[in-house]
Amino acid sequence: MSETHYERLSFLDSTFLAMEDRNAHFHVAGVMQFAPGGLRTPDGSVDIDRIKAFIESKLHNIPRYRQVLDWVPIEEHPVWVDDAFFDIDFHVRRATLTAERDDVELQRLTGTIFSQKLDRFRPLWELWVIDGFKDDRIAIITKVHHCMIDGMAGVDLMKELLAPFPVAEVVPGPAFEPRPSPSKMQLLTDEAQRRMAMPFQAVRSVRHLSDTVSGVIDEVDVRLRAMSKALSSGWLKNASPTPLNARIGPNREFKWMQTDLAAAKAVKNAFGGTINDVILTTVAGAVRKYLLAHDTPTDELDFRVMAPVSVRSEGDQSLGNQVAMWLLDLPIDLSTPRQRYKQIAQETVELKETNQALGASLLVQATSWTPSTILASAMRLAGTNVRPFNMTVTNVPGPQIPIYFLDAKLEVQYPMVPLWTNHGVGVALFSYNGQIAWGVVADSDSVTDLDRFIGYLDESFQELVAASTPKKPRPKPKARAKSNGKAKARSSKKTASKKAAPKKPAAKKPAATQG
Repeated sequence: MSETHYERLSFLDSTFLAMEDRNAHFHVAGVMQFAPGGLRTPDGSVDIDRIKAFIESKLHNIPRYRQVLDWVPIEEHPVWVDDAFFDIDFHVRRATLTAERDDVELQRLTGTIFSQKLDRFRPLWELWVIDGFKDDRIAIITKVHHCMIDGMAGVDLMKELLAPFPVAEVVPGPAFEPRPSPSKMQLLTDEAQRRMAMPFQAVRSVRHLSDTVSGVIDEVDVRLRAMSKALSSGWLKNASPTPLNARIGPNREFKWMQTDLAAAKAVKNAFGGTINDVILTTVAGAVRKYLLAHDTPTDELDFRVMAPVSVRSEGDQSLGNQVAMWLLDLPIDLSTPRQRYKQIAQETVELKETNQALGASLLVQATSWTPSTILASAMRLAGTNVRPFNMTVTNVPGPQIPIYFLDAKLEVQYPMVPLWTNHGVGVALFSYNGQIAWGVVADSDSVTDLDRFIGYLDESFQELVAASTPKKPRPKPKARAKSNGKAKARSSKKTASKKAAPKKPAAKKPAATQG
Protein backbone atom coordinates (compact mmCIF):
# COMPACT_ATOMS: atom_id res chain seq x y z
CA MET A 1 0.00 0.00 0.00
CA SER A 2 1.27 3.46 -0.88
CA GLU A 3 2.41 5.76 1.88
CA THR A 4 -0.25 8.16 3.09
CA HIS A 5 0.10 11.86 2.36
CA TYR A 6 -1.22 15.09 3.86
CA GLU A 7 -0.12 18.71 4.25
CA ARG A 8 -0.88 20.82 7.29
CA LEU A 9 -2.32 24.28 6.60
CA SER A 10 -0.24 27.18 7.85
CA PHE A 11 -1.59 29.27 10.69
CA LEU A 12 -2.52 32.12 8.33
CA ASP A 13 -4.27 29.78 5.89
CA SER A 14 -6.27 28.16 8.69
CA THR A 15 -7.16 31.65 9.97
CA PHE A 16 -8.99 32.36 6.70
CA LEU A 17 -11.05 29.22 7.27
CA ALA A 18 -11.73 30.09 10.92
CA MET A 19 -12.93 33.60 10.07
CA GLU A 20 -15.47 32.46 7.50
CA ASP A 21 -19.16 32.37 8.46
CA ARG A 22 -22.47 32.53 6.62
CA ASN A 23 -22.00 36.23 5.83
CA ALA A 24 -18.21 36.57 5.46
CA HIS A 25 -16.99 34.46 2.53
CA PHE A 26 -13.22 34.15 2.26
CA HIS A 27 -12.75 33.37 -1.40
CA VAL A 28 -10.72 35.55 -3.75
CA ALA A 29 -12.19 35.88 -7.20
CA GLY A 30 -12.05 37.68 -10.51
CA VAL A 31 -13.64 38.27 -13.89
CA MET A 32 -11.61 37.79 -17.07
CA GLN A 33 -12.95 38.98 -20.40
CA PHE A 34 -11.63 37.61 -23.68
CA ALA A 35 -11.79 38.99 -27.20
CA PRO A 36 -14.43 37.55 -29.56
CA GLY A 37 -13.53 34.52 -31.62
CA GLY A 38 -11.58 32.33 -29.22
CA LEU A 39 -12.71 29.32 -27.16
CA ARG A 40 -15.39 28.34 -29.68
CA THR A 41 -16.20 25.32 -31.84
CA PRO A 42 -16.43 25.67 -35.65
CA ASP A 43 -20.22 26.15 -35.35
CA GLY A 44 -19.70 29.12 -32.96
CA SER A 45 -20.73 27.57 -29.63
CA VAL A 46 -18.47 27.65 -26.56
CA ASP A 47 -16.05 24.71 -26.62
CA ILE A 48 -16.56 23.81 -22.97
CA ASP A 49 -15.07 20.32 -23.37
CA ARG A 50 -11.83 21.76 -24.76
CA ILE A 51 -11.70 24.30 -21.92
CA LYS A 52 -12.15 21.55 -19.31
CA ALA A 53 -9.50 19.38 -20.96
CA PHE A 54 -7.05 22.28 -21.03
CA ILE A 55 -7.57 23.12 -17.35
CA GLU A 56 -7.30 19.47 -16.31
CA SER A 57 -4.07 19.12 -18.29
CA LYS A 58 -2.46 21.74 -16.01
CA LEU A 59 -3.65 20.52 -12.61
CA HIS A 60 -0.62 18.30 -12.00
CA ASN A 61 1.39 21.54 -11.71
CA ILE A 62 -1.00 22.93 -9.08
CA PRO A 63 -1.89 19.87 -6.96
CA ARG A 64 -3.84 21.91 -4.39
CA TYR A 65 -6.67 22.10 -6.94
CA ARG A 66 -7.27 18.36 -6.53
CA GLN A 67 -7.09 18.33 -2.73
CA VAL A 68 -9.77 18.62 -0.05
CA LEU A 69 -9.79 19.51 3.61
CA ASP A 70 -9.51 17.01 6.44
CA TRP A 71 -9.20 17.75 10.17
CA VAL A 72 -6.92 16.66 12.98
CA PRO A 73 -9.06 15.11 15.76
CA ILE A 74 -9.60 17.06 19.01
CA GLU A 75 -7.52 20.06 17.92
CA GLU A 76 -9.50 20.36 14.65
CA HIS A 77 -6.59 21.84 12.69
CA PRO A 78 -7.16 21.54 8.91
CA VAL A 79 -4.91 19.55 6.58
CA TRP A 80 -4.89 18.96 2.81
CA VAL A 81 -5.41 15.46 1.41
CA ASP A 82 -5.87 14.27 -2.18
CA ASP A 83 -9.47 14.08 -3.38
CA ALA A 84 -10.07 10.50 -4.44
CA PHE A 85 -13.38 11.53 -6.06
CA PHE A 86 -12.19 14.59 -7.98
CA ASP A 87 -14.45 15.46 -10.95
CA ILE A 88 -13.65 18.45 -13.17
CA ASP A 89 -17.37 18.88 -14.01
CA PHE A 90 -18.09 20.08 -10.46
CA HIS A 91 -15.53 22.87 -10.81
CA VAL A 92 -15.76 24.12 -14.42
CA ARG A 93 -19.27 25.34 -15.17
CA ARG A 94 -21.05 27.30 -17.88
CA ALA A 95 -23.68 30.06 -17.91
CA THR A 96 -25.22 32.13 -20.73
CA LEU A 97 -26.41 35.72 -20.59
CA THR A 98 -29.99 36.13 -21.83
CA ALA A 99 -31.19 39.67 -20.96
CA GLU A 100 -28.98 42.75 -21.48
CA ARG A 101 -26.13 40.52 -22.72
CA ASP A 102 -23.59 43.13 -21.63
CA ASP A 103 -21.43 44.12 -18.66
CA VAL A 104 -24.46 45.11 -16.58
CA GLU A 105 -25.83 41.57 -16.67
CA LEU A 106 -22.35 40.11 -16.20
CA GLN A 107 -21.87 42.19 -13.05
CA ARG A 108 -25.19 40.96 -11.65
CA LEU A 109 -24.29 37.34 -12.38
CA THR A 110 -20.85 37.82 -10.86
CA GLY A 111 -22.39 39.22 -7.69
CA THR A 112 -24.64 36.17 -7.43
CA ILE A 113 -21.72 33.76 -7.87
CA PHE A 114 -19.59 35.67 -5.36
CA SER A 115 -22.43 35.49 -2.81
CA GLN A 116 -22.23 31.68 -2.63
CA LYS A 117 -19.75 29.96 -0.32
CA LEU A 118 -17.50 27.24 -1.70
CA ASP A 119 -18.32 23.63 -0.83
CA ARG A 120 -15.83 22.52 1.85
CA PHE A 121 -16.31 18.86 0.93
CA ARG A 122 -14.73 19.46 -2.49
CA PRO A 123 -11.55 21.23 -3.68
CA LEU A 124 -12.14 24.90 -2.87
CA TRP A 125 -12.36 26.46 -6.33
CA GLU A 126 -14.77 27.11 -9.20
CA LEU A 127 -14.44 28.44 -12.74
CA TRP A 128 -17.47 29.70 -14.68
CA VAL A 129 -17.43 30.17 -18.48
CA ILE A 130 -19.90 32.88 -19.53
CA ASP A 131 -21.12 33.55 -23.08
CA GLY A 132 -24.12 35.23 -24.70
CA PHE A 133 -22.60 38.72 -25.10
CA LYS A 134 -23.85 40.94 -27.91
CA ASP A 135 -20.31 41.35 -29.21
CA ASP A 136 -19.46 37.63 -28.97
CA ARG A 137 -16.98 38.01 -26.09
CA ILE A 138 -16.44 35.25 -23.56
CA ALA A 139 -15.91 35.84 -19.84
CA ILE A 140 -14.46 33.55 -17.19
CA ILE A 141 -15.32 34.01 -13.52
CA THR A 142 -12.95 32.38 -11.03
CA LYS A 143 -13.36 31.64 -7.31
CA VAL A 144 -10.60 30.24 -5.08
CA HIS A 145 -10.67 30.08 -1.30
CA HIS A 146 -8.19 32.43 0.35
CA CYS A 147 -6.73 29.55 2.37
CA MET A 148 -5.33 28.11 -0.87
CA ILE A 149 -3.55 31.03 -2.39
CA ASP A 150 -2.57 34.68 -1.96
CA GLY A 151 -2.60 37.46 -4.53
CA MET A 152 1.03 37.20 -5.62
CA ALA A 153 0.82 33.42 -5.94
CA GLY A 154 -2.37 33.98 -7.91
CA VAL A 155 -0.38 35.80 -10.56
CA ASP A 156 2.06 32.87 -10.67
CA LEU A 157 -0.88 30.47 -10.93
CA MET A 158 -2.18 32.32 -13.99
CA LYS A 159 0.98 31.32 -15.80
CA GLU A 160 -0.33 27.76 -15.87
CA LEU A 161 -3.42 28.71 -17.86
CA LEU A 162 -2.33 31.88 -19.65
CA ALA A 163 0.51 32.30 -22.14
CA PRO A 164 2.05 35.20 -24.10
CA PHE A 165 1.01 33.50 -27.36
CA PRO A 166 -2.08 31.62 -28.62
CA VAL A 167 -2.17 27.90 -27.80
CA ALA A 168 -4.05 25.64 -30.20
CA GLU A 169 -3.28 22.13 -28.99
CA VAL A 170 -4.28 20.68 -25.62
CA VAL A 171 -1.62 18.25 -24.40
CA PRO A 172 -3.08 15.91 -21.75
CA GLY A 173 -1.29 15.85 -18.42
CA PRO A 174 -0.33 12.71 -16.48
CA ALA A 175 -3.15 10.63 -15.07
CA PHE A 176 -4.21 11.68 -11.58
CA GLU A 177 -3.50 9.02 -8.95
CA PRO A 178 -4.67 10.27 -5.54
CA ARG A 179 -2.39 9.37 -2.65
CA PRO A 180 -4.03 7.56 0.29
CA SER A 181 -5.25 9.80 3.10
CA PRO A 182 -4.08 9.24 6.69
CA SER A 183 -6.38 7.84 9.34
CA LYS A 184 -7.65 10.02 12.17
CA MET A 185 -5.34 8.17 14.57
CA GLN A 186 -2.30 8.92 12.38
CA LEU A 187 -3.23 12.60 12.20
CA LEU A 188 -3.61 12.74 15.99
CA THR A 189 -0.30 10.95 16.61
CA ASP A 190 1.61 13.10 14.12
CA GLU A 191 0.21 16.27 15.67
CA ALA A 192 1.28 15.20 19.17
CA GLN A 193 4.81 14.51 17.92
CA ARG A 194 4.94 17.83 16.08
CA ARG A 195 4.01 19.79 19.21
CA MET A 196 6.59 18.00 21.30
CA ALA A 197 9.29 18.96 18.77
CA MET A 198 8.31 22.62 18.44
CA PRO A 199 10.47 24.02 21.32
CA PHE A 200 13.58 22.30 19.91
CA GLN A 201 12.80 23.61 16.41
CA ALA A 202 12.49 27.12 17.84
CA VAL A 203 15.94 26.84 19.42
CA ARG A 204 17.46 25.62 16.16
CA SER A 205 15.77 28.48 14.30
CA VAL A 206 17.35 31.07 16.62
CA ARG A 207 20.77 29.46 16.18
CA HIS A 208 20.47 29.75 12.42
CA LEU A 209 19.68 33.46 12.49
CA SER A 210 23.39 34.24 12.44
CA ASP A 211 26.74 32.58 12.91
CA THR A 212 27.80 35.12 15.51
CA VAL A 213 26.35 36.24 18.84
CA SER A 214 26.28 39.86 17.70
CA GLY A 215 24.44 38.81 14.57
CA VAL A 216 21.80 37.03 16.65
CA ILE A 217 21.34 40.08 18.88
CA ASP A 218 21.01 42.39 15.89
CA GLU A 219 18.52 40.07 14.19
CA VAL A 220 16.40 39.69 17.33
CA ASP A 221 16.43 43.47 17.81
CA VAL A 222 15.24 44.04 14.23
CA ARG A 223 12.44 41.53 14.62
CA LEU A 224 11.27 42.81 18.00
CA ARG A 225 11.18 46.36 16.67
CA ALA A 226 9.21 45.20 13.62
CA MET A 227 6.68 43.36 15.80
CA SER A 228 6.36 46.37 18.10
CA LYS A 229 5.70 48.64 15.13
CA ALA A 230 3.10 46.24 13.76
CA LEU A 231 1.29 46.18 17.10
CA SER A 232 1.42 49.97 17.53
CA SER A 233 0.18 50.59 13.97
CA GLY A 234 -3.41 49.94 14.96
CA TRP A 235 -3.97 46.19 15.25
CA LEU A 236 -4.97 46.55 18.91
CA LYS A 237 -7.45 49.41 18.53
CA ASN A 238 -10.62 49.89 16.55
CA ALA A 239 -10.88 52.14 13.55
CA SER A 240 -13.72 54.66 13.48
CA PRO A 241 -17.25 53.49 12.65
CA THR A 242 -18.48 54.78 9.27
CA PRO A 243 -21.41 54.16 6.89
CA LEU A 244 -19.06 51.75 5.07
CA ASN A 245 -18.74 49.56 8.18
CA ALA A 246 -22.19 48.34 9.13
CA ARG A 247 -22.85 44.65 9.83
CA ILE A 248 -22.78 42.80 6.51
CA GLY A 249 -25.09 40.16 5.08
CA PRO A 250 -24.35 37.30 2.66
CA ASN A 251 -25.18 39.11 -0.60
CA ARG A 252 -22.55 40.71 -2.83
CA GLU A 253 -22.52 43.33 -5.56
CA PHE A 254 -19.54 43.66 -7.89
CA LYS A 255 -18.65 46.65 -10.11
CA TRP A 256 -15.56 47.69 -11.99
CA MET A 257 -13.75 50.45 -13.83
CA GLN A 258 -10.45 50.99 -15.65
CA THR A 259 -7.77 53.68 -15.43
CA ASP A 260 -4.70 54.27 -17.55
CA LEU A 261 -1.46 52.86 -16.11
CA ALA A 262 0.62 55.51 -17.89
CA ALA A 263 -1.43 58.24 -16.17
CA ALA A 264 -0.78 56.62 -12.76
CA LYS A 265 2.94 56.43 -13.53
CA ALA A 266 2.92 60.10 -14.54
CA VAL A 267 1.45 60.99 -11.13
CA LYS A 268 4.09 59.06 -9.17
CA ASN A 269 6.85 60.47 -11.39
CA ALA A 270 5.61 64.00 -10.75
CA PHE A 271 5.16 63.61 -6.97
CA GLY A 272 7.64 60.84 -6.19
CA GLY A 273 6.54 57.63 -4.49
CA THR A 274 4.98 54.53 -6.00
CA ILE A 275 1.95 53.30 -7.93
CA ASN A 276 0.58 52.05 -4.60
CA ASP A 277 0.69 55.63 -3.32
CA VAL A 278 -1.37 56.69 -6.36
CA ILE A 279 -3.91 53.93 -5.67
CA LEU A 280 -4.23 54.70 -1.95
CA THR A 281 -4.57 58.44 -2.59
CA THR A 282 -7.33 57.74 -5.11
CA VAL A 283 -9.16 55.57 -2.57
CA ALA A 284 -8.72 58.24 0.13
CA GLY A 285 -10.33 60.86 -2.11
CA ALA A 286 -13.24 58.55 -2.95
CA VAL A 287 -13.83 57.64 0.71
CA ARG A 288 -13.82 61.33 1.66
CA LYS A 289 -16.37 62.16 -1.04
CA TYR A 290 -18.56 59.21 -0.09
CA LEU A 291 -18.61 59.97 3.64
CA LEU A 292 -19.30 63.66 3.10
CA ALA A 293 -22.16 62.72 0.77
CA HIS A 294 -23.55 60.64 3.64
CA ASP A 295 -23.33 63.60 6.05
CA THR A 296 -20.38 62.06 7.90
CA PRO A 297 -17.71 64.64 8.89
CA THR A 298 -14.22 63.38 8.11
CA ASP A 299 -12.11 65.70 10.31
CA GLU A 300 -11.97 63.42 13.37
CA LEU A 301 -12.27 59.98 11.75
CA ASP A 302 -9.57 57.34 12.05
CA PHE A 303 -10.11 55.54 8.73
CA ARG A 304 -7.61 52.73 8.10
CA VAL A 305 -7.05 50.41 5.20
CA MET A 306 -5.35 47.04 5.23
CA ALA A 307 -2.97 46.60 2.27
CA PRO A 308 -1.65 43.04 1.84
CA VAL A 309 2.10 42.92 1.17
CA SER A 310 3.81 39.82 -0.18
CA VAL A 311 6.58 38.37 2.01
CA ARG A 312 7.17 35.54 -0.46
CA SER A 313 10.87 35.05 -1.14
CA GLU A 314 12.10 35.37 -4.70
CA GLY A 315 11.75 32.11 -6.59
CA ASP A 316 9.26 30.62 -4.11
CA GLN A 317 6.54 28.95 -6.22
CA SER A 318 4.73 27.19 -3.36
CA LEU A 319 0.98 27.52 -2.87
CA GLY A 320 -0.57 28.95 0.26
CA ASN A 321 -0.42 32.42 1.74
CA GLN A 322 2.87 34.19 2.30
CA VAL A 323 1.51 37.64 2.84
CA ALA A 324 1.56 40.20 5.64
CA MET A 325 -0.68 43.21 6.17
CA TRP A 326 0.11 46.89 6.25
CA LEU A 327 -2.23 49.16 8.17
CA LEU A 328 -2.38 52.72 6.82
CA ASP A 329 -4.33 55.74 8.00
CA LEU A 330 -6.03 57.36 5.03
CA PRO A 331 -5.84 61.18 5.29
CA ILE A 332 -9.51 61.69 4.46
CA ASP A 333 -9.49 64.93 6.48
CA LEU A 334 -7.25 66.64 3.89
CA SER A 335 -9.12 68.46 1.16
CA THR A 336 -6.69 68.39 -1.79
CA PRO A 337 -5.27 65.39 -3.66
CA ARG A 338 -1.75 66.82 -3.46
CA GLN A 339 -1.93 66.97 0.36
CA ARG A 340 -3.34 63.44 0.59
CA TYR A 341 -0.65 62.05 -1.71
CA LYS A 342 2.17 63.64 0.27
CA GLN A 343 0.81 62.22 3.55
CA ILE A 344 0.35 58.70 2.16
CA ALA A 345 3.78 58.64 0.49
CA GLN A 346 5.41 59.60 3.79
CA GLU A 347 3.47 56.91 5.64
CA THR A 348 4.37 54.12 3.20
CA VAL A 349 8.05 55.05 3.37
CA GLU A 350 7.89 54.81 7.17
CA LEU A 351 6.16 51.42 6.96
CA LYS A 352 8.97 50.10 4.77
CA GLU A 353 11.70 51.54 7.00
CA THR A 354 10.16 50.05 10.16
CA ASN A 355 9.55 46.60 8.62
CA GLN A 356 5.87 46.54 9.54
CA ALA A 357 5.23 43.78 7.00
CA LEU A 358 7.92 41.66 8.67
CA GLY A 359 6.44 42.44 12.07
CA ALA A 360 2.94 41.40 11.04
CA SER A 361 4.32 38.21 9.52
CA LEU A 362 6.21 37.41 12.76
CA LEU A 363 3.09 38.03 14.83
CA VAL A 364 1.28 35.46 12.72
CA GLN A 365 4.13 33.00 13.26
CA ALA A 366 4.18 33.73 17.00
CA THR A 367 0.50 32.83 17.34
CA SER A 368 0.78 29.66 15.25
CA TRP A 369 0.95 27.54 18.41
CA THR A 370 -2.68 28.39 19.16
CA PRO A 371 -4.90 25.31 18.77
CA SER A 372 -7.40 25.65 15.93
CA THR A 373 -10.43 25.18 18.19
CA ILE A 374 -9.35 28.19 20.26
CA LEU A 375 -8.45 30.09 17.08
CA ALA A 376 -11.87 29.57 15.52
CA SER A 377 -13.68 30.74 18.65
CA ALA A 378 -11.38 33.74 19.04
CA MET A 379 -11.77 34.79 15.40
CA ARG A 380 -15.57 34.60 15.56
CA LEU A 381 -15.60 36.63 18.78
CA ALA A 382 -13.13 39.16 17.37
CA GLY A 383 -15.19 39.50 14.22
CA THR A 384 -18.09 40.91 16.21
CA ASN A 385 -16.11 43.30 18.44
CA VAL A 386 -12.83 44.24 16.76
CA ARG A 387 -12.31 46.32 13.62
CA PRO A 388 -8.65 47.37 13.32
CA PHE A 389 -9.26 48.65 9.79
CA ASN A 390 -12.19 49.84 7.67
CA MET A 391 -11.38 48.50 4.20
CA THR A 392 -9.07 46.18 2.26
CA VAL A 393 -7.18 47.69 -0.69
CA THR A 394 -4.90 45.35 -2.63
CA ASN A 395 -2.92 46.00 -5.80
CA VAL A 396 -1.40 43.14 -7.82
CA PRO A 397 0.91 43.91 -10.78
CA GLY A 398 0.26 41.80 -13.85
CA PRO A 399 1.99 41.30 -17.22
CA GLN A 400 2.23 44.32 -19.51
CA ILE A 401 2.01 42.29 -22.73
CA PRO A 402 -1.04 40.56 -24.25
CA ILE A 403 -1.68 37.05 -22.91
CA TYR A 404 -3.97 34.23 -24.05
CA PHE A 405 -6.15 31.47 -22.65
CA LEU A 406 -5.74 28.84 -25.38
CA ASP A 407 -6.31 31.00 -28.50
CA ALA A 408 -8.46 33.69 -26.82
CA LYS A 409 -6.77 37.01 -26.04
CA LEU A 410 -7.33 38.38 -22.55
CA GLU A 411 -8.73 41.91 -22.70
CA VAL A 412 -9.12 42.70 -19.00
CA GLN A 413 -9.23 41.04 -15.59
CA TYR A 414 -11.14 42.53 -12.64
CA PRO A 415 -10.08 41.07 -9.27
CA MET A 416 -12.16 40.70 -6.10
CA VAL A 417 -11.17 40.53 -2.42
CA PRO A 418 -13.35 38.97 0.30
CA LEU A 419 -15.21 41.22 2.74
CA TRP A 420 -14.34 40.94 6.42
CA THR A 421 -17.06 41.20 9.04
CA ASN A 422 -18.35 44.79 9.27
CA HIS A 423 -16.58 45.77 6.03
CA GLY A 424 -19.06 46.97 3.43
CA VAL A 425 -16.60 47.58 0.55
CA GLY A 426 -13.32 46.03 -0.66
CA VAL A 427 -11.08 47.29 -3.48
CA ALA A 428 -8.72 45.17 -5.60
CA LEU A 429 -6.63 46.16 -8.61
CA PHE A 430 -4.83 44.28 -11.35
CA SER A 431 -2.58 46.02 -13.87
CA TYR A 432 -2.36 44.44 -17.32
CA ASN A 433 -1.19 45.58 -20.74
CA GLY A 434 -1.17 49.31 -19.94
CA GLN A 435 -4.42 49.44 -17.95
CA ILE A 436 -5.34 49.22 -14.26
CA ALA A 437 -8.52 47.22 -13.68
CA TRP A 438 -10.40 48.12 -10.48
CA GLY A 439 -12.69 45.48 -9.00
CA VAL A 440 -14.92 46.81 -6.20
CA VAL A 441 -17.07 44.43 -4.16
CA ALA A 442 -19.75 45.55 -1.72
CA ASP A 443 -22.20 44.03 0.70
CA SER A 444 -25.44 44.82 -1.10
CA ASP A 445 -27.43 44.92 2.15
CA SER A 446 -25.39 47.61 3.94
CA VAL A 447 -23.95 49.54 0.96
CA THR A 448 -26.77 50.21 -1.48
CA ASP A 449 -25.07 52.86 -3.64
CA LEU A 450 -21.95 51.18 -4.97
CA ASP A 451 -22.29 53.06 -8.28
CA ARG A 452 -21.78 56.31 -6.36
CA PHE A 453 -18.57 55.00 -4.79
CA ILE A 454 -17.27 53.87 -8.20
CA GLY A 455 -17.98 57.35 -9.56
CA TYR A 456 -16.04 58.92 -6.69
CA LEU A 457 -13.08 56.65 -7.41
CA ASP A 458 -12.99 57.86 -11.01
CA GLU A 459 -13.35 61.51 -9.96
CA SER A 460 -10.61 61.16 -7.36
CA PHE A 461 -8.19 59.62 -9.86
CA GLN A 462 -8.85 62.32 -12.45
CA GLU A 463 -8.35 65.05 -9.81
CA LEU A 464 -5.03 63.50 -8.81
CA VAL A 465 -3.89 63.36 -12.43
CA ALA A 466 -4.88 67.00 -12.91
CA ALA A 467 -3.06 68.05 -9.73
CA SER A 468 0.16 66.39 -10.92
CA THR A 469 0.02 67.79 -14.46
CA PRO A 470 2.04 70.99 -14.91
CA LYS A 471 -0.16 73.82 -16.03
CA LYS A 472 0.72 75.11 -19.46
CA PRO A 473 1.82 78.76 -19.36
CA ARG A 474 -0.55 81.16 -21.04
CA PRO A 475 0.76 82.43 -24.37
CA LYS A 476 2.24 85.91 -24.07
CA PRO A 477 0.37 88.67 -25.96
CA LYS A 478 2.08 89.89 -29.08
CA ALA A 479 4.36 92.87 -28.45
CA ARG A 480 2.94 96.20 -29.64
CA ALA A 481 5.04 99.19 -30.73
CA LYS A 482 5.36 101.64 -27.87
CA SER A 483 4.19 105.17 -28.73
CA ASN A 484 3.89 108.45 -26.89
CA GLY A 485 0.33 109.67 -26.75
CA LYS A 486 1.25 113.34 -26.91
CA ALA A 487 3.56 112.85 -29.87
CA LYS A 488 0.82 110.93 -31.55
CA ALA A 489 -1.53 113.87 -30.97
CA ARG A 490 0.96 116.37 -32.27
CA SER A 491 1.55 114.29 -35.34
CA SER A 492 -2.16 114.14 -35.92
CA LYS A 493 -2.49 117.90 -35.55
CA LYS A 494 0.37 118.51 -37.99
CA THR A 495 -1.25 116.27 -40.52
CA ALA A 496 -4.54 118.04 -40.03
CA SER A 497 -3.00 121.53 -40.33
CA LYS A 498 -1.20 120.54 -43.47
CA LYS A 499 -4.43 119.44 -44.98
CA ALA A 500 -6.22 122.60 -43.86
CA ALA A 501 -3.53 125.24 -44.84
CA PRO A 502 -4.27 127.10 -48.16
CA LYS A 503 -1.73 126.85 -50.90
CA LYS A 504 0.55 129.92 -51.33
CA PRO A 505 0.11 131.82 -54.69
CA ALA A 506 2.99 131.40 -57.12
CA ALA A 507 5.53 134.33 -57.05
CA LYS A 508 5.11 136.85 -59.87
CA LYS A 509 8.03 137.33 -62.25
CA PRO A 510 9.59 140.91 -62.25
CA ALA A 511 8.69 143.14 -65.20
CA ALA A 512 11.28 143.54 -68.00
CA THR A 513 13.40 146.77 -67.84
CA GLN A 514 13.46 148.91 -70.93
CA GLY A 515 16.75 150.43 -71.93
